[in-house]
Amino acid sequence: MTQAQSLSLNQFTHAVQAAVKSAVQKHPKFKVEPPQGVTFSFLIRGIPVPENLLANVTFGETQAFANELATQIGAQSGMAAASLGGQGAIHSVGGHIILGIPAVDQLQLKQ
Repeated sequence: MTQAQSLSLNQFTHAVQAAVKSAVQKHPKFKVEPPQGVTFSFLIRGIPVPENLLANVTFGETQAFANELATQIGAQSGMAAASLGGQGAIHSVGGHIILGIPAVDQLQLKQ
């Protein structure tokens, strides 16, 4: 079993913001602003994507952007890529899409 990692919520939020900036540079169709908050649910930690943006991209492009986010979140936060499941996550419910990383069992967020 892997050792639990501790990461401050502030550090994680900054890592997500930096990851979004980097991913947007590599995937210019995703012109999203760095988020001011992070969505936490039992499935995913990530950012919401505006519906109008999703109307102009394929699922493959969306997965590639989510993968880039996960890679950059890992790099920016110091979390091991293996602990993120190796790829980005897409969560869709009620017409809303959230892109990010799968929930990490052994991650403890501190304030």
